[in-house]
Amino acid sequence: MGRYDFRPLRVHQTATLLLNTERLSRTPPWYNVVASITPAQTLVRTQPLPHQQRKAKSRTKKPSKLFQPQTIHYEEDALRKEFFKDHPWELARPRLVIEDDGKDSQKTDWSRIEQPEKALSGESVVQRQLWLQHNVPGITSAQAYDQARKEFYDLRLQEDVERRVAKEEAMSTGAYFGKSALDIGMELEDKEYERWKEWAAKEVVLAEQRRAAMYTGGVESGDMAVDSDPAEYEAALEEVSDQIPAQGQSALGGAMIRP
Repeated sequence: MGRYDFRPLRVHQTATLLLNTERLSRTPPWYNVVASITPAQTLVRTQPLPHQQRKAKSRTKKPSKLFQPQTIHYEEDALRKEFFKDHPWELARPRLVIEDDGKDSQKTDWSRIEQPEKALSGESVVQRQLWLQHNVPGITSAQAYDQARKEFYDLRLQEDVERRVAKEEAMSTGAYFGKSALDIGMELEDKEYERWKEWAAKEVVLAEQRRAAMYTGGVESGDMAVDSDPAEYEAALEEVSDQIPAQGQSALGGAMIRP
């Protein structure tokens, strides 16, 4: 077909051929109108740009990514990746993502990092750094990042001081806040440590029993009770005492011990 499609211009010619061959029983209502007013090329729908030709492979296979949309990149993406790589715990802070009218971005002025209608977050550092790069001449990306981080740290420190002072004021009037997350975590760790100590003590006792059984000829399995009966132990020892060589005498032949 080429670059242009001329089939709309040949509608009248095609209809004439169909009438002459009697493949059309009646003349279409638009036949005379199209004959007097020929469609212009500018009114014809343009053809979409074809995809780039790929090298033919030995096996015929339909391209899986033929109609896959292109990846969209924004300038803020690299800044966000750098900030949250250095501050991963900022992602753990709860955030409010609901907007009232969808025009919150029009109400912010990033000439300063603190916004009256937006809580301080990692996005504040990203937008502040982007504003510095676009509006401060001669500043590099690293310098803008350092300045935005310094302002961010100052505001975070101010929030922590305000929170600590508010808690102390409330506690002075009788308020009780319960255990903190650090206290709860320490208690859980202490419980786990005590459980491990009990398990380790049992394992040490079983190891000592196995070691003693190797020299006394007792049960080799580690199921022997710690508080075994002394009478039974003495009886078993007297039963095999005749076959045990005396002190300083070497065992010859390995006599079989019979019950």
